[in-house]
Amino acid sequence: MSRKMDRRGFLKALPFIPAAAVEEIKQPSEKNEEKAVIRPPYCSVDTDFSVCTECSGDCVSACEERIIYRLTDGSPHISFGGKGCTFCKKCAEACSYDVLSLENPEKIEAVFRINISKCVSWQNVMCFSCKDPCLDNAVKFNGIFQPQIIPDMCSGCGFCLSICPSGAIEVFPVEREKLEDEEKTA
Repeated sequence: MSRKMDRRGFLKALPFIPAAAVEEIKQPSEKNEEKAVIRPPYCSVDTDFSVCTECSGDCVSACEERIIYRLTDGSPHISFGGKGCTFCKKCAEACSYDVLSLENPEKIEAVFRINISKCVSWQNVMCFSCKDPCLDNAVKFNGIFQPQIIPDMCSGCGFCLSICPSGAIEVFPVEREKLEDEEKTA
């Protein structure tokens, strides 16, 4: 006889899911690992992550928000998971190999976009959920509706992601080749 779990039973069981299972979910698949990676702040386009194989992951343990994780090659990546980066500098200070360095930008190289088909404000419902946590003032509204994220103003902290009631904010890693081209032309 099989027992089916109802919604209430599932929600009661959530706190007891092993942490290892949750960590496995946060890891990008190995096949797309390099493309699907959002790197922590304080790294540059030419950062050599190969030295991370020798590291014990001090940046991961130093992260107060617990959003930095390690890939299979030992290099750090960000998984926001309901939190954001406060740019506290502790990950860079803990990095003994200078992969993360305070000399590099205090910015997470990712593209944040609002999916207008999911956004309630784009459906003429008054909502400022994404604007409220944005310390960079990167979310601009057309009047009181139709928010847009201004990429040049966005630091990539990620605090807008989890606060959006409709899950309309999407984040994409910036392709490293595109960043290299932009740095050469700038």
